[in-house]
Amino acid sequence: MTSAPSILHLVGAGRVGRTLAALWQRAGVFTLGDVLTRSPESARQAVAALGAGRPVTHPGELRPADVWLMATPDGALAEAALTVARAGLPPAQAWHCSGFAPAAVLAPLQQAGWLVASAHPALSFADPMAAQAQFAGTACALEGDDDAVIRAEQAFGAIGGRCFRLQAADKPLYHGAAVLVSNFPPVLAAAAAELWQGCGMPPELIGPLWQAFARNVADNLLRLGPAAALTGPAARGDTAVVQAEISAMQARDPALAQAYAALSTLAARLAREGTALAPSEETAPLSRART
Repeated sequence: MTSAPSILHLVGAGRVGRTLAALWQRAGVFTLGDVLTRSPESARQAVAALGAGRPVTHPGELRPADVWLMATPDGALAEAALTVARAGLPPAQAWHCSGFAPAAVLAPLQQAGWLVASAHPALSFADPMAAQAQFAGTACALEGDDDAVIRAEQAFGAIGGRCFRLQAADKPLYHGAAVLVSNFPPVLAAAAAELWQGCGMPPELIGPLWQAFARNVADNLLRLGPAAALTGPAARGDTAVVQAEISAMQARDPALAQAYAALSTLAARLAREGTALAPSEETAPLSRART
């Protein structure tokens, strides 16, 4: 990075974009330039919240910049890249922060001579202020054009990111893993609460019960690690109990029964072998791979 802050433009100004722009400004990595969103009002709100930048209401008003952060939802990234490419600006670098989409989703800019990268911080941005406070130490997965990846590594490292390189082909598994650990516990808690409710448990007991389980599981998981923290009928090998519960859940909700069966299979494997997933071709022992 140069001693003088580079210019950063935002395309889209949601929670991730605002959080990163605030951190980079504070660290002297970037100076915020133009902010382009679908709604002029949201661009103005972002500029007001960040205390810097210029709201832009039309792509034709965009000025050159050093780095462009495409901070749109995943499904809008290609369209955003095409919009900027059509503005006819000098080639620069463009990054996006999707955990799933590869850098190549910005192909319209690549074709115009830009360098692109994807840089995914593995952090919840539900509360931007909390995300800013928690960002230091966050794992950041990078892939894309080499020079863009190097610059992104410097920028994210300057605000405390712990960067590593990721192959584009591995992004669905990488992002799916983040979904498993961050998105599904609330689903499981909701399903458990609804089952208890259907069994006649008093409503005033349901919330405290799932909260107590969640706290205890989190404490054990952090203290002992996944394998040692595992409990339950699948881990104990009580297949009759598992099958009876799957049957009962099938009558209540087939999707729940399928999920319970699949998770029980993974739990049994973790208890038996110390790993939740079956060996892949790349990780299987040589003796097994040759058979």
